[in-house]
Amino acid sequence: MTGLAMPKPDAATLARRVEIVEDMKIIVPNEGVVDAVNGMRAFESDGLTAYRQLPLVVVLPETTAQVARILKYCNDRNIRVVPRGSGTSLSGGALPLEDAVLLVMSRFNRILDIDYANRTVTAQPGVTNLGITHAVEQEGFYYAPDPSSQIACSIGGNVAENSGGVHCLKYGLTANNVLGIEMVLMDGEVVRLGGKHLDAEGYDLLGIMTGSEGLLGVVTEVTVRILKKPEAARALLIGFPSSEAAGQCVADIIGAGIIPGGMEMMDGPAIRAAEDFVNAGYPLDVDALLIVELDGPGPEIDHLIGEVQRIAQENGSTTCRVSTSDEERMSFWAGRKAAFPAVGRISPDYYCMDGTIPRKELPKVLAGMREMSERYGLGVANVFHAGDGNLHPLILYDANNPGELEKAEAFGSDILKLCVEVGGVLTGEHGVGVEKRDLMGTMFNEADLDQQMRVKCAFDPNHLLNPGKVFPQLRRCAELGRMHVHRGQMAFPEIPRF
Repeated sequence: MTGLAMPKPDAATLARRVEIVEDMKIIVPNEGVVDAVNGMRAFESDGLTAYRQLPLVVVLPETTAQVARILKYCNDRNIRVVPRGSGTSLSGGALPLEDAVLLVMSRFNRILDIDYANRTVTAQPGVTNLGITHAVEQEGFYYAPDPSSQIACSIGGNVAENSGGVHCLKYGLTANNVLGIEMVLMDGEVVRLGGKHLDAEGYDLLGIMTGSEGLLGVVTEVTVRILKKPEAARALLIGFPSSEAAGQCVADIIGAGIIPGGMEMMDGPAIRAAEDFVNAGYPLDVDALLIVELDGPGPEIDHLIGEVQRIAQENGSTTCRVSTSDEERMSFWAGRKAAFPAVGRISPDYYCMDGTIPRKELPKVLAGMREMSERYGLGVANVFHAGDGNLHPLILYDANNPGELEKAEAFGSDILKLCVEVGGVLTGEHGVGVEKRDLMGTMFNEADLDQQMRVKCAFDPNHLLNPGKVFPQLRRCAELGRMHVHRGQMAFPEIPRF
């Protein structure tokens, strides 16, 4: 596959492949199983295409009952399972395993219920993010989380990765907009968490599932909150002579108590690539560009526009345009939404990173990335959710040049270590997957990781769901319960043990 360390394939499972494939065809008939090599090539990686691996078999169920039967079958026979949505994940979270059933949820693509009175939509996990907004926009509603891949990414995948997007600063991530799910556990049990009501009783299991990266269960239904479209929205396009000045402007806007509907930042390389790609009218003589969207009542927007302009001028802005129509506002966003494919036109390959930092550290981290770029001899284009400090540096490299992928990986690792060093975290919305798995120790100590592993063990005691992802070290659940005896003395000897 690659040089990436993954769980050793189970020889017994590989030896039973023909039998497993035939059994899957019984559970999911009518072309619901893909077992030919050429057919499985389409599923060999997710959006992190640097890593590829053919699965044991690809299965595309259509009903919750089929998912339950597949998981129970695999659990009873100790067969690994990797869940997959649309495959847009950028952290290798849906990377197949040689001895695992790849459970693809793309056929779960129906909206089941639209409830305007309760402002909810219930959808199957294969419905696209943008599909939910399209389903309700005629009544003046929308679904707030809007990842750049929203035209393709699935709502089930959004739950798995706790995805965000341009509007997450004001309206929250997926976790803040999901009200309930139906899910299937590894033993085939179907459970429901939450629903249309405001909050669920008991432990916040819904919160645990959101962002669990396919390690705890397979989501088969999602209920999300929809919002009324704001009365008005306008955007500012603000240019700066340096990324550091733009970063400081972001911190000052939030510090002034202004919460924009969205606040995004692009640096020089990203600006030029996006402008060449979509002709959005971006200024090309600036080193950094902020897009600040303000929404709400008209008079409030007018006041906040003046405040943002004042703060931008204090931070040395050299250009500022305010949208005068919805069409112009959307053109401002068109370049940002297309930034990832646009950068693909200026470099044979790029490595998309994802880390989150405190906003006040933006100038320091941006300066640090510039120094790393010079040290590694690789370019970097920055496109990110500036308002909440979620960075998406795109490291430019050419995989055809020996050693460049490894340099890009090392560069990305240093960026994420810097994020943690300044008080941030390893991921904002792309997840840990395999990309950041071996960096978990820079953010968590062994006790932290063991506690997280205990949650995994409660849902999937045999570690059959998406193994090799998130946790840097594979271990059995029994190992977490081991008792440490030091010089013949157990810790807390006065506690009764049974």
